[in-house]
Amino acid sequence: MVRRHDYQGAGGSEYGERAQEQAQLAGRIGVRSVSCVKRGRVQVLTLDPGAYRCSGLAAQLADAWVEYVEATAVTAGPGDAYRRAIDRFCTMVDAELEAAGDDGTVDLTSPRSARLLVKWERGLPATYAAGSMWPGYLASALRTLVIRRDDHPERPTDTALVRVVQGPLLVAWGETDGHDEFSRKDKQTLVRAAWAAVNELEKRLVAGWRLAEQGQHPETGSWLHLPDLLWGLSRQEISPKDITSRLPSVSRWPRDLRELVMRPDGRVAANVARHQLVCRLVARLYPASIELHAFRVLLVDATGHTSEEVTGLGAKDVEFLPAGVRLTLEKKRAGRVRHRAFRDGSVARQPEPEAAAFEYRDRPRREASVIVRRLLEVTAKVREQLPEVDDTLFVRAVVRADESLVFDRWNYAVPSSTFAAWIKDRDITVSGKPHIARLRKATKVEKAILARGRLSVAADDHLEETFAGHYAQGTTLRIISGEVITASQDHWFRQAVDGPTVIAAGADAGRDSRDLQSLGLQAGEAEGIISGQLDMGLSHCRDPRQSPFSPPGELCAVAPLRCLECRNAWILPSNLPQLLLFHEHLERARRRLPPAAFTAQWGQSWTNLLGVLTDRSPEELAMARRHIEEGSEAAHLPLAAHTEFDQ
Repeated sequence: MVRRHDYQGAGGSEYGERAQEQAQLAGRIGVRSVSCVKRGRVQVLTLDPGAYRCSGLAAQLADAWVEYVEATAVTAGPGDAYRRAIDRFCTMVDAELEAAGDDGTVDLTSPRSARLLVKWERGLPATYAAGSMWPGYLASALRTLVIRRDDHPERPTDTALVRVVQGPLLVAWGETDGHDEFSRKDKQTLVRAAWAAVNELEKRLVAGWRLAEQGQHPETGSWLHLPDLLWGLSRQEISPKDITSRLPSVSRWPRDLRELVMRPDGRVAANVARHQLVCRLVARLYPASIELHAFRVLLVDATGHTSEEVTGLGAKDVEFLPAGVRLTLEKKRAGRVRHRAFRDGSVARQPEPEAAAFEYRDRPRREASVIVRRLLEVTAKVREQLPEVDDTLFVRAVVRADESLVFDRWNYAVPSSTFAAWIKDRDITVSGKPHIARLRKATKVEKAILARGRLSVAADDHLEETFAGHYAQGTTLRIISGEVITASQDHWFRQAVDGPTVIAAGADAGRDSRDLQSLGLQAGEAEGIISGQLDMGLSHCRDPRQSPFSPPGELCAVAPLRCLECRNAWILPSNLPQLLLFHEHLERARRRLPPAAFTAQWGQSWTNLLGVLTDRSPEELAMARRHIEEGSEAAHLPLAAHTEFDQ
């Protein structure tokens, strides 16, 4: 906070006595500070209530902020967001009082605080881009602090303010498209490039240490002899600054040193050549920051876990098994610790019998144990210099601008060492934004495919709600949606009762049992239909004791009224007169019953009947009606067909 106010004595106070009291209160309490962790480092966040006119208001919110951060152990990102919410609200309140010419102050017990909070929330979207999530985030953060204060019995809070913060937010949360996963092609490209980078790194380090063994102290040997320089750096006998201060001009360097700093065009930038040389020498002995991205890519791909979890692996979190490795993975944002065993050589997965862990059998060339072993070997020399760091295997050696050699945790946020920089350095082309989270989502896509869209299986290490909210996007969403729709349709298709099989009138169609057998009926079924033994009136039934409407082995209880909805029904041309009579019966019922009642009772039969009659020729229909008029055909319907029940 840059803007500060100098509070004067009682006689010349700029804001009055109340302002002095607020300032004195804040001054007695002092600047608030909290410690948060950001990328493995402790970061101290501070807030000075005395920097605001309403310093009492800032002090009240700052107290709640300090307690909240200490209780939840949030990282520096969320912790700073809460601080930002306090700063923006208090700045707005100060500006409102100044604009109104009000000499008073406001705190969380003031009746005006609720109105000011409402105005502040409604004004937040205007200060951010359309669709930004920050207005909702800041408004929610400030409300959390007010609610936390109100929960304390000895800290009074205005009643109207409490009602406001417990109600719905006055700003929308905004929208975010998130990160779509890498395509399968891009993912394979990244993994292949990562393996190539690991192989190159290992060869370079082996060659560098072998060369260092051939050297001696540069004071005894030479400051222009490559093995001597590597010997001194590897044993901490000399520093990069010692090298740069003793090197002659670039023109006097031997060829092997010049080649280390030579550009592709064969030239050497003399003004930065010394610094470049010591960086190249250190890279012969230790992994550089940008090179650790390869291991992160491989571990995210092999384990399916987040970047935070795999880069948080320490030596104590690794236990090698006879055919794999067990890792202790911590996701600090979710406050969860998982013990997972990754087996080598197979794709099967099953629970471990004696541990609360899952057993993964990775596909060939994706064994997590191999990747972890090689990471341990590559970083071994750096970890020897950092005995106090036991919570990560991702450590590096870096030459600072002041020519000092520093062994430190990996910081992948350095502009020259970001994931995007690694992709560019490896000459990789991917579609979309180069973000490591997209690789994690790509593994989720694979799980969604293997799970055939079942959310409970695809979510795996997430709550189903979390998976749906954060990962069911892009390809994942399409796969899950398609599988769910297909599974649902398949389920209902299996449950649905098929309609009848209709034999069209034609050349000898349905005249003897051989015709029917050629259509899929058994000999006994075909003979029963031809002889009339299986005649149900509206149709013939291939097996009255296997009805979908009655228990197996019992005679069908709904024939003939549901024959048009049954998969056992076979309609022959001889059934046409009965179908016309049934059509007249349903037509009368349709005119008499309400549409909803008719559809519920007869809808499917009516639809199937119309389909059957539509396929008949005018000559067939005329012949069937002649039989009816001559009295040779009458409707054979049970009494239930003439009885209607209230729905």
